[in-house]
Formats: sequence, structure tokens, C-alpha cells
Amino acid sequence: MNHGIQHIHFLGICGTAMGSVAAALQERGFTVTGSDENVYPPMSTFLEQKGVKITAGYCPENLPEKAQLIVVGNAMKRGNPEVEAVLNRKLYYLSLPETLKEFFLRGRHNLVVTGTHGKTTTTSLLTWIFESAGLEPSYLIGGIPKNLGQGARFRDSKYVVLEGDEYDTAFFDKRSKFVHYMPELVIVNNIEFDHADIFNNLDEIKLSFRRMLNIVPGNGMVLLNADDPNCLEVGSTCPAPVLEVGFSETAGNRIVDVHYHPHGSEFTLFGTRFALSLVGEYNVRNAAMAVSAAHFYGIPLPVIQQALASFEGVLRRQEVRGEVRGIKVIDDFGHHPTAIRQTLTGLRHQYPGARLWAIFEPRSNTTRRAVFQHQLPAAFEQADGVIFSKVARLDQIAEAERLNPEQVISDIAATGRPAFYEPGATQIIERLKPLVQSGDVIVVFSNGGFDGIHARLLAEL
Repeated sequence: MNHGIQHIHFLGICGTAMGSVAAALQERGFTVTGSDENVYPPMSTFLEQKGVKITAGYCPENLPEKAQLIVVGNAMKRGNPEVEAVLNRKLYYLSLPETLKEFFLRGRHNLVVTGTHGKTTTTSLLTWIFESAGLEPSYLIGGIPKNLGQGARFRDSKYVVLEGDEYDTAFFDKRSKFVHYMPELVIVNNIEFDHADIFNNLDEIKLSFRRMLNIVPGNGMVLLNADDPNCLEVGSTCPAPVLEVGFSETAGNRIVDVHYHPHGSEFTLFGTRFALSLVGEYNVRNAAMAVSAAHFYGIPLPVIQQALASFEGVLRRQEVRGEVRGIKVIDDFGHHPTAIRQTLTGLRHQYPGARLWAIFEPRSNTTRRAVFQHQLPAAFEQADGVIFSKVARLDQIAEAERLNPEQVISDIAATGRPAFYEPGATQIIERLKPLVQSGDVIVVFSNGGFDGIHARLLAEL
């Protein structure tokens, strides 16, 4: 299977998933090297401690003469000096998802969590349930679960829990990453339009999900969101067993007796009461998906109950970064209108009576474009005040295709709520300082660092 490979070189080694896989291969006895233009802690330190040699920058000389496999990261493009050298020298290369398949996923029970929203939380919950059951799963998660302290770990478990991204695999393979993951069990949380840089419409996304469901074996299982018509449509032709999970009366695994309170949520499934420290309908469904998957693998319900009750959440998912003068500052990764709306609804449950300020940085490849121009105002309906920053990396998008944040703010202001457009973090903080008071909650939506706005807000307030 590994073609006598001993030395593996990674292009773009300091990405979270790339670095974790590189370290795992080093631990398995391979010689692993890599290069990246962004070599800095914590990943650089982590890799050096594992004995992985890293070179800063890209040049053909970085490619070791004896490397028998080159792993090409998703960020690599034609024109990169090492990519060009790999192609010119006819070297053996794989994408990261293909590398996972070849070295870690064959012969394993692979549980793949997919969907437009909720993947990271659901994958983290499922991994924590397996960990709590003593099954020591391998896992690859696009975030850092507080219970686990790291987003990826590979060990000799027969179980692998993976966050299955629909984004493309590599510059040479435009299929979604999740088609490489050899899924035995698949969770489909929801299906909406996203990733406007690689998909033209919702139908293309549905096709990608159908391709993935088409490789689930007959002895596997597909868990679909019973409340999402797109999921039901995509699952209707699935050759593997399908079970619908949700609030709908038609759901095979129906969530009932839901109760939300400021410290979390409770619900009943399989005749068992579950408590969770996360708030909101979407988090209850995420948890129900994880419970259903764990139940399929025979994990006892009391073990699942205890795991859910002790789950501490994921960094950057409704994460309280601090409180000053009675004002809470919350960090959230949300960037799709549905995710923003659901998060704000959840925060309403969690902080009843509080004034809710929402700050948004249009930074994802989709929200930088005009795709959600008309959906975004409604996404912020639950906020008492809204501030938008300028669109990130404007120069990469043609003017006619860009989101117009000033227009979104104008549409929100027309509903009578305070709404402002400020270009950057400094101006946002200055705008907000005289407006906030004790008891307010500020939630910052961004999938990037946003110029350190969270810490700066806490310092300035």
C-alpha cells in the first residue's frame, strides 16, 4: 500500500491538518520534512518537538532528493516553485485527503461529519463521546475542542472521526475532500449554498454530497437532518441505510421535550434525557446527531449522557473571551447568514434581557461576494445593534461581484436599530465604546483574527 515509501515531504506543512498528519507519520517511523511560507508557533514548535525538519519559504532546493512522496497542501497553486519542481521532476505526489486515505483510513471505521454548518461542534461532540467510552479514536477536527486540547490526533484505534469538508481537495483535484475519507458512517447536518469561489450553485453542492453518499457501504449508516429538505432530497437516492434525525414528526430518531436555559439545553432521544452546556436548536440537533452515531456503534446511553454533560465546547464557537464592566465579549466563527442567525438566536436564549451587539467581518470567500447581499440583513434580526467592517482582501474580487456592506447596514438601519459601517477594528471599537453599558453582550463574527479585536475591545472598555 505504501509502495516502500520511507521519506515524505509536505508542501504547506504548517496548516493544522497538514502538521498533525506529518507528525503522526513521523511517529510511525517515516522520515518527514516540509516547507511553508508561514513558519511560526504553535505549529512550528509542535513539529520541531516531533523531530520534523521544516524549511521556511518555497524553492525547488527544499525538495529532498530521497523523498518518495510529496504531500501537496490545499493552499498550494500552480506557479509555486516547489509545485512546479514536483511536476517537472515527475515526482509521486498526493493531496492531504488522499494521504489520509492511504496511510490512516483503510480498514478502519471512519465516521465522517458533513454539512454547511455545525461540522466542527458535531465532530468534537462525537469524538468526545468515543473518548469518554475509552475507545481512543483518531480524529481530525477543523477547530480545537476544549475537552481534547488539539484538533487532530492519530493513533492505532479502529475508529477515526473526521470533519468532512465539502471544499475542494487540491489544485489538481477539484472534488470535495470528503469523497476520499472512506466513510462507514456519515452525518449530514444540513446543505446550503456556500463556497462561492468553487461552487456555482446549490445543485453543484448537492452533487458533491451525492457522490460521497454513493460510497457509504451497505453495512454502514447515513444520518440525515430530518428538518432539511435539501438533505432529504440528496439522501433519497443513497444506496446505504439512511436514518433521519431531527424535530420533525417523520424523523426516525426524533428529538423531543427540548428545554433551553441560560446555561445550556436539555432534550430527550432514545427515551433518555440529555443535558448539554451549548444553547440553541442547532446545537441540540448537532448533539442528537452525535448521540445517534455513537448509539449505532453500541456505546451505552449512560456513557453518552455523561460525555454530553461534560462537553465544554469548541474554541471560537460562541466562546466568551472575557467580561469587563459587566460587558461580555464573545468570539464566534460564524460567517454564513444561517449560522449567524442561529448563533444570535442561541445567545438570546443564553442572555435573556441583554442588549446584543453584533460585529461582522465579511471575510469568507462567499460573504466577501454579493451572494448573500439580501440575506445578511435578516440574519442580524436578533441583534439590538450591528456593525460591519470592510470586506477583507477586496483586491481579489471584481468590483461588480463584491458585497456592499454599506448597503447591508443601510437595510438594517431602516428597521430602526443602530447600525454602522466602520472600515476596521480601531474604528469599530471607537464607535462602540460610548454605546455599550453594563449587561450588554458583544458578539464578534469572523473566521479570521480580525486584527485582535476581542482582546482590544476588552482592554479599551
